[in-house]
Amino acid sequence: MSKIVIINGPNLNLLGKREPEIYGAQGFDDYLPMLSQAFPEHELIYAQTNVEGVLINLLHEHGFSADGIVLNAGAYTHTSVGIGDAVRAIETPVVEVHISNTFAREDFRHRSFIAPHAAGVIVGFGLKVYDLALNYFK
Repeated sequence: MSKIVIINGPNLNLLGKREPEIYGAQGFDDYLPMLSQAFPEHELIYAQTNVEGVLINLLHEHGFSADGIVLNAGAYTHTSVGIGDAVRAIETPVVEVHISNTFAREDFRHRSFIAPHAAGVIVGFGLKVYDLALNYFK
């Protein structure tokens, strides 16, 4: 069984409540059991934080022991050189995901400090981006 860590960043604790027209009406805590059931070959570990330094610490903590990381760094994707550096520094492959199509939104969301160091980027398919990312680790 492979160990995959899902790390969600700022405001993703508000999924299902915040801007449902963009992010959908389902919370991630309700979605996670469905992911676990759909991917029984993976041990899924989940963490969410609104704090940039905690995201970096989580990447360091799991970046040398997990088999994969699915990272939705939220708005930090577009602002945090530190998170991009952390992804570059670790050995575990990272798939960057975004629920909304960031390229159909404000111009500042078109840049990712993570993407150059990620195994891949998946955007715009709602919560299904997590399923797609987990398929990469099969």
